[in-house]
Amino acid sequence: MSQTEVRYNHEYERRVRACFIGAGGHAYRNVYPAFRYAPVELLAVCDLDRARAESYARQFGAERSYGDVGEMLAAERPEAVFIVTSYDDDGAIQAVPLALAALGAGAHVWMEKPSAASLADVERLAAASAAAGRLVMTGLKKVFFPAVEKVKAIVSAPEFGRPTSIYVRYPQSMPRFANRGDAKRMLGLLDHIYHPAAIIHYLMGPIERMTYEWEPACGASVAALRFASGAVGTLHLAAGSSGSSPLERLEVVGEGANVVVDNGVKLTYYRRAAYPAYGRSASFLVDDAVAPLHREPEFSLGQLYNSNLFTLGYAQEVRAFCEAVLAGDAPDRGTLDDVREIVRLFEAFRDADAGATVVLRRP
Repeated sequence: MSQTEVRYNHEYERRVRACFIGAGGHAYRNVYPAFRYAPVELLAVCDLDRARAESYARQFGAERSYGDVGEMLAAERPEAVFIVTSYDDDGAIQAVPLALAALGAGAHVWMEKPSAASLADVERLAAASAAAGRLVMTGLKKVFFPAVEKVKAIVSAPEFGRPTSIYVRYPQSMPRFANRGDAKRMLGLLDHIYHPAAIIHYLMGPIERMTYEWEPACGASVAALRFASGAVGTLHLAAGSSGSSPLERLEVVGEGANVVVDNGVKLTYYRRAAYPAYGRSASFLVDDAVAPLHREPEFSLGQLYNSNLFTLGYAQEVRAFCEAVLAGDAPDRGTLDDVREIVRLFEAFRDADAGATVVLRRP
């Protein structure tokens, strides 16, 4: 079986004995179905709505359901717990105390983003993870997009040169600065900053400092970023864009080459090539050896790559977590170290007004 071929759940010799906390719409559409392609033995489902937990257990093959997390952890003693929950009435992330309880019960934890709203919560999770000797992984699906994985391979290749700059566009508003101390008003930014920030960190590494400008009509912003590597970047939170528009755009520039991803699936690699002679060139076509390379999926065949579980990285991130648990190793993406860098950026937007320069780490 090649690296790009997927193994089905029943084809694994050993599977992770797992419980699931949460019976919501996102989990139903995108996380439970991913278990078909990962080594998961689903033991039980837990939700405050016991009837929903029972329904999800029947739907996805779990033998038992619970309405109390502590009862489930004590009875099932799972190797791992998946957590896909929401927010409390005050805007707090419900998953944080649930993850701490699962770690305390000796289980590895996969939790949907956002897994923390503050660096203090990241450190609480890290301390509990270390004390239990269990890993914590966050569902950073964007860095499991096949297109983004391909960008990572391209920008890491010698012929691309050093990644020197990046542009990421994502449609997200931000409240005015006076309201950013209100956790409920910040839920939109918290819920979505994980997506572009995960891509930025995955491709460019830690941010050293940032500044941004903000506009009041839609709450859009444009941030200028300086990375520890010396590279620079722009994060355009494009609130106000049409709902019929592709959500996102990514471009990384190297040294004589650049790569662009539109809408998460259309990738164009502009390979290193000289500009044609100015005023002398009759054709815009360059030599085939340096011509741009374009990739996008076809949507006619019943292939796994035509499923959102794969184009959006859900199946890949779940499989990566399970395989890390089985191997006794840490995953290469979605770690608390990655989350820490994302939360640094979130706190910078929360705590600094437009025009200020925020140092996220000292050089």
